[in-house]
Amino acid sequence: MDERTPTLLSRLFKRAIVWLYKRHGWSAIGEVPKDRRFVLVAAPHTSNWDFLYFIGLCHELGMQPHFMAKKSLFRWPWKNFLLDMGGVPVDRSTKKDYVAQMVDIFSKRSEFMLTIAPEGTRSNVKQWKTGFYHIAKAANVPIVVGMMDYGKKTGGLLESFEVSGDYNADMAILEKHYKSVTPKHPDKAMTSIVDIK
Repeated sequence: MDERTPTLLSRLFKRAIVWLYKRHGWSAIGEVPKDRRFVLVAAPHTSNWDFLYFIGLCHELGMQPHFMAKKSLFRWPWKNFLLDMGGVPVDRSTKKDYVAQMVDIFSKRSEFMLTIAPEGTRSNVKQWKTGFYHIAKAANVPIVVGMMDYGKKTGGLLESFEVSGDYNADMAILEKHYKSVTPKHPDKAMTSIVDIK
């Protein structure tokens, strides 16, 4: 596990986000798996507010999630801030694709909760990006269903399951949970994720 002393900026930012999260009446549900090595699917992702409330619920659940970002962003003055927030640099100039890079990190850490929004954008999308699935399968770690429900003002972790290799069967597990979740902008959310590769 990587241990860092948070910067003043990241500490202040997190405090502000946690205050906002509580002020708006959100609460977290679910529990963090005992084995803190997994791919956390964050969906549906239709607003920038998703990230802010997600930081708040992670604080409430006592977890430090990580996210991928291109390596070029990790430079002064943002490098330490991004690292403190859980950012993981992805080097696009190397022969290893980002899936292989994340698998390498999983193999070296005893705790690594990689958060991925499969939609990849807050705009309307017709299909999910499948990188999260390939990472979980190659790293031999489970997928955890993460969500933000704006109807109930709850967010958190739902089911955790091992990747079976049957993509559509595994997507059906995700879909059954997300059908009852209300995103910030329902018109931007996908209606189905099964039968999409």
